[in-house]
Order: sequence, then C-alpha cells, then structure tokens
Amino acid sequence: MFIASFTLILPFFPTGTAERVDREGEIPTAVTLARILSHIPLSRGGPTGMITFDIHALQERFYFGDNITPCFETGIPLLLEELKKLPDAKDVVIAYPDEGAMKRFHTFFEDFDEVVCTKIRKGNERLVSLKEGEPEGKHVVIVDDLVQSGGTLIECGKLLLEKGAKKISAFCTHGVFPNDKHERFTENDMFENFWITDSCPQTVKRVKGQKPFKILSLAGRIAQALEF
Repeated sequence: MFIASFTLILPFFPTGTAERVDREGEIPTAVTLARILSHIPLSRGGPTGMITFDIHALQERFYFGDNITPCFETGIPLLLEELKKLPDAKDVVIAYPDEGAMKRFHTFFEDFDEVVCTKIRKGNERLVSLKEGEPEGKHVVIVDDLVQSGGTLIECGKLLLEKGAKKISAFCTHGVFPNDKHERFTENDMFENFWITDSCPQTVKRVKGQKPFKILSLAGRIAQALEF
C-alpha cells in the first residue's frame, strides 16, 4: 500500500531467552524471530522501526537485518523513580541474581551499592551463592530483565536474608509467570515489593491488586521512544 512509515512496538521480545542452542535439533528462537521481523517490507520512509524493552541478551541487537531498525529501551528509569519514594531509600542496595543481569544493568545503578549472586542449574534445582557485595542490614532490590517460574529469585531472596538483608524487593521488566507461577510470591511474604511493567498484559490481569506486586506502565517510555 506504499505507506509512509511503519513502526512496530514490541515491549517484550518473547523468544529472547533462547538465543543459542546446547544440543542438535534445538531452535534458537531469538534469532528466528529477529529474522522474521527483518523481512518486513520497506515502507516509503525506509526500514521498519521497532521499539522493545530490556531484551534478554545484549548480543540479540545484532540478530536483526537491514530492513528493520530496532530501538532498545529499558524499564529501569521506572524503577529508579519508585526507589526514590521508599521510606528507607538511603538503605537500598541493588542485587543481581547472576553475572548476566549485572552486565546488562549495572550502569544504571552507579549511585547504589551492589550485590552480585551467581547460580548453577542442577536439573530443576538452582544453587545460588553470593559472589560479591554486602547485603547485611540493607533493603536489597533484586533486578533482572524477566521472571518466569521465579525459582531463581526465591533462592536469591533466601540467600540474601540469610546474609542479613533487612528487606527483599524485586524488579523484573517482564513478568511472564506461565501456569500461574506468580502465586509463589503472593502466597508468602518474603518480598516487600515486586515491581513489573505492563509488557505482558495477561500477567497484569492475574496479579493486579495482589501483594507484593506493583505494576509500572511503559506508556510514557513508549511515547518518548516514538519521538525519534
């Protein structure tokens, strides 16, 4: 139809957790979806523009072809505003459940002390240990890009409490929670706050109004990104 321009708003890049394969026959779905999107026809204005938030692995930005121009945004500024409102804001320490999360997000938290955990997957079991940092007596906020079953976050929270953390909160841009896994967090009081954005609308419907979840809207961040 020879449209002037085309912009795709994809707040959550849903297949991004599978960006590599470990055994023959598996499909790297992050690469596959990026290739599909890269075949959107050119408009009169040129390549398709795409806006997405907190993609799972930084290298995924290089999976897209020339027919699409991805704009990689983040939900972290929404969290920073929430942290300012906390009564114990001066005692907040940022924690990362693994080195991958630390690499993605640590530049946003240069004014905060940080804690880095490390994890080993042993079948369905997650073994979490403290790599560096001091959580004792602090309100520790665990930061990651997405949460699915929540197992790693729970194990990380337990460890930090054992190490003397005063309170535990969490932020994940994308709350996926398949098969009602969010109930693991509503049925116990380990987490003071659990912030997620509205990038996964079906999850928002399930958790809205339930403690400890707090929903942050991406609308303002999307509006800013569209001004490019």
